[in-house]
Amino acid sequence: MPLYEHVFLARQDVTSQQVDALVEQYKGVIEANGGKVEKTEYWGVKSLAYRIKKNRKAHFTLLNIDAPHPAVAEMERQMRINEDVLRFLTVRVEELEAGPSAMMQKRDRDDRGERGERGFGGDRGFGGGRFGGDRGPRGDRRPRDVAGDSASEEN
Repeated sequence: MPLYEHVFLARQDVTSQQVDALVEQYKGVIEANGGKVEKTEYWGVKSLAYRIKKNRKAHFTLLNIDAPHPAVAEMERQMRINEDVLRFLTVRVEELEAGPSAMMQKRDRDDRGERGERGFGGDRGFGGGRFGGDRGPRGDRRPRDVAGDSASEEN
């Protein structure tokens, strides 16, 4: 059977229990049509790049699916009807990832506190450059002219 990665976004004002209920509902649709959901990952509430149906945040969920196309089509049809689902994307893949997805690996890295080890901004150099920091000695500068002196020297 074909393999799919499916991500859907649910409205921010639904609870995580309601999102779990949505996942179970769509799992049931897939299984009733002869497929199975290999893995589900709840990525949490994340900010959206732009407003979608007046929402600035959404619950993100990933489903790894091993099912025939009609099962996935039926699940997508039901998602279009549901007002709690803002967006969804289904991509056919050659093989499903066995371990945690890239989003979950990113969360693990953030939890370990890599930012604390290198300081704010990591290797981008917020400690120097244009935004401050030690630029070294300025060297000798010529004295500033008094306002009246510079005009009299030019004439």
